[in-house]
Amino acid sequence: MDFVAGAIGGVCGVAVGYPLDTVKVKIQTEPKYRGIWHCVWDTYRQERVRGFYRGLSLPVCTVSLVSSVSFGTYHHCLAHICRFRYGSPEAKPAKPDITLSGFASGLVRVFLTSPTEVAKVRLQTQTQTQTQQRRPSASWPSAAPPMCPAPPACSVPGPKYRGPLHCLATVAREEGLRGLYKGSSALLFRDGHSFATYFLSYAILCEQLTPTGHSQPDVLGVLVAGGCAGVLAWAVATPMDVIKSRLQADGQGQRRYRGLLHCVVTSVREDGPRVLFKGLTLNCCRAFPVNMVVFVAYEAVLRLIRGLST
Repeated sequence: MDFVAGAIGGVCGVAVGYPLDTVKVKIQTEPKYRGIWHCVWDTYRQERVRGFYRGLSLPVCTVSLVSSVSFGTYHHCLAHICRFRYGSPEAKPAKPDITLSGFASGLVRVFLTSPTEVAKVRLQTQTQTQTQQRRPSASWPSAAPPMCPAPPACSVPGPKYRGPLHCLATVAREEGLRGLYKGSSALLFRDGHSFATYFLSYAILCEQLTPTGHSQPDVLGVLVAGGCAGVLAWAVATPMDVIKSRLQADGQGQRRYRGLLHCVVTSVREDGPRVLFKGLTLNCCRAFPVNMVVFVAYEAVLRLIRGLST
């Protein structure tokens, strides 16, 4: 039941949050953007609405599996901990039990999400790379007659990646298996701690918002608890999310970063400590509605399945 409900909840969340995720990745990887609205306007001006949904097909196809594994791992791990510590999987878990189960859930999903994250980030940042490639070389005189034929070196290349699957195949061919798991070290740090925060804060808020005499909160309580849990999780995750995005986008053109620590040091030295919180506001604004939808869909599917099975 947890695997099915998690899959449906995850798909609903992606449908709500993907455009803001695209803006978030662009802000984190491209210094030219002065803020959220500048990035939104520039993306819309260059690519219209389609630009906000670049790379969407792969997350939609895979998010059901990833979300299913996340929720399923969490609840199975929690059940095993309760059985080991209290003698019954139905026993009420303590907060450290929830934290450990959430941490395990975050670690497991890294092995599934890393290749799709690489493809998503490469596709979301591809337009900037192509724009840079279109600039003519500085060796050509700027005062060339307007009617002169353009030199071959100035020809505009087509997009390097034609879609998610082509992107994955290209990365695997050019960079090997390591390319598909580029940034996975940052992803481990991001998802382990953020999912521990995610499930713990959701459990605490649900407990606080449950009316007296009831075992579960109502729909409004689930909405508030899910939204707040998502915001807190992304507040914890954003620094490593910035590093993860930069490492994964680094395969396009000349590589700048030798690894996780080098990326952190270089980013902080060049842009200051504030760079680690780039996109934090956008992450939190996106996280609230997305996780409201995720948990409401998750709880609704669980109740539906339980009702049908009784």
